Amino acid sequence: MHSNIKYSISSALLISAIFTSTDSHAWGQNGHRIVGQIAQSHISETTKAAIQPYLDGESLAQISTWPDEMRSAPGEFWQKQSSRWHYINAAPGKSFSFNHDHTKNKESVSNILEGIHYSMQTLTDTNSTLDAKQFSLRFLVHLVGDSHQPFHAGRGEDRGGNRIKVSFFNEETNLHSLWDTKLVENENLSFTEYAQFIDTNNSELIAEYLQSSPMTWVEESHNLATKIYKYTNDEVGYSYIYNNTPIVKTRLQQAGIRLAGLLNALFDPSAKELETALKMTTDK
Repeated sequence: MHSNIKYSISSALLISAIFTSTDSHAWGQNGHRIVGQIAQSHISETTKAAIQPYLDGESLAQISTWPDEMRSAPGEFWQKQSSRWHYINAAPGKSFSFNHDHTKNKESVSNILEGIHYSMQTLTDTNSTLDAKQFSLRFLVHLVGDSHQPFHAGRGEDRGGNRIKVSFFNEETNLHSLWDTKLVENENLSFTEYAQFIDTNNSELIAEYLQSSPMTWVEESHNLATKIYKYTNDEVGYSYIYNNTPIVKTRLQQAGIRLAGLLNALFDPSAKELETALKMTTDK
């Protein structure tokens, strides 16, 4: 376990914030597993013990892809409602929406911010069932990853880059898929190798990453997407990879560290308070 994450977010402040606040798969399987693997290495022993009943024998990396794997499952939630959990759209210059009433049940969640809130709320509710907490942990791990993929906070009119066609070394794809999968897989690394290479023990950097909120994460993604839209051409090659792979690595690193900090804040009362506590999506 890395010790730096112990400079984590106050559990008490986070729990207080929870109750006083108001199309394509992101990152692909490898990207989500990288996020889960990094988080696994930074959560405290107390957190590991607390989430063990909700993992059903798996790791954070293993459960990270579950919400995408379930998208073809029967039932109204999976067929008609779950896709809304994975993204959020906002027009340029407009703020992202968050409706506390939408977090009262999973069927009402309308975007990724509300999905994160619902999942956190369920995990800290002593009346929640084991099944509900297993569901919520899987979604929380996944959605923290999604929130760091630029095109899960992209433009609604092109479905977060899904309708923008590009050629990646003569292979036809779209802008969303390029950032989901191809820029990650181009490194030709397993998710464990990738996670090991980009993980960090830099306490100052970790503290900087953790002084943020889910709203911050999607705003960062939206700002990145806005820039990427402007300089992406139809043909994508070596120069594009050179310029954008560092962004991909940073976002995966941030997602893993922030997921660990969030889980420590939820489950480890001894987690050391940062200068700024993690805030919920409606906080300023």
